[in-house]
Amino acid sequence: MKFITKGLAAKGLTVVALIIGAMVWTTTADAAKIKVAGIYTQPIQQKWDARLHLALVAAQERGDIDYVFSEKVANTDYIRVLREYSEGGVALIVGEAFGISREARKVADDYPAVAYLMGDPFEPHGSNFAVFDNYIHESTYLMGILAGSMTKSNKIGMVGGYPIGEVNRLFHSFMNGARSVNGDVQFKVNFIGSWYDPPKAKEAAYAQVETGVDVLYAERAGVVDAAREKGILAFGNVNDMNKEENGTNVVVTSALWDMGAAIDNAIAEVKAGTFKAANYKEWTMMQKGGTSLAPYYEFDGKIPADAKAKVTAMTADIMSGKLVVEIIDDEPKSTY
Repeated sequence: MKFITKGLAAKGLTVVALIIGAMVWTTTADAAKIKVAGIYTQPIQQKWDARLHLALVAAQERGDIDYVFSEKVANTDYIRVLREYSEGGVALIVGEAFGISREARKVADDYPAVAYLMGDPFEPHGSNFAVFDNYIHESTYLMGILAGSMTKSNKIGMVGGYPIGEVNRLFHSFMNGARSVNGDVQFKVNFIGSWYDPPKAKEAAYAQVETGVDVLYAERAGVVDAAREKGILAFGNVNDMNKEENGTNVVVTSALWDMGAAIDNAIAEVKAGTFKAANYKEWTMMQKGGTSLAPYYEFDGKIPADAKAKVTAMTADIMSGKLVVEIIDDEPKSTY
């Protein structure tokens, strides 16, 4: 009987130890989480903001963060929302400060304990205002190689939102990639004055096709629809437009933008207490996993073999640092 009592006592201690251990693990796991807010000027379905949102959702699903967000926040209301989150116990705020850079930096000054990772064309600020921009120009250069190899009319069209650095550099690298394999290629360039107006983008693409364009760079939504209806090829931007924007048999590939590595780095630094005002430019480039080409899908056997081989070789050169794709932020112009 005495033996049984000891056995039960031992088992009881084991159960208690397991319970306490579980409680400690749960408490530690919860303590490891930080609260992160996303503030977006567009709906989260819009491709640019979606890259940020999807990366933060992934972090939440892994149990790294508690995530809250606000979408469709106009610039006129952005600073108010930014201050509300800053005062609400949020450790990291991810968003965009285009057009409100000065005001956003003032908020960061007022809340030094909060980390800010903001889309912004200017330099980092203070100790807690880090910036990023879209530097997927390496992937658009590779797309240009394919486009220059696949056009038959030697006329390529590009439809963008606004002629700002973030867009301009993508167009220039795409053009330079095409020129590297086709010295006769010409370009038609149009900006629609909107980040989301598919009918207007489609109309601009139609007009380009009328000038002889047989390949389109779809920087904006609506261009793929025009390419499909006109029976020509297109190349996508930011997201996988072959699979996500009804681009089967139309979109050869897309220059993808992945903010996962950048945001994971910011989260890790906030947790470690080492977050600093930095430029996250390199985190949106190929070596850090910020950009790549989407699969070729049904076009895999249709792309000229020499073009595919060159893209493979150039990708390796970019990853090794042997090739540095030039960044040109000046407004691109039509060449015919």
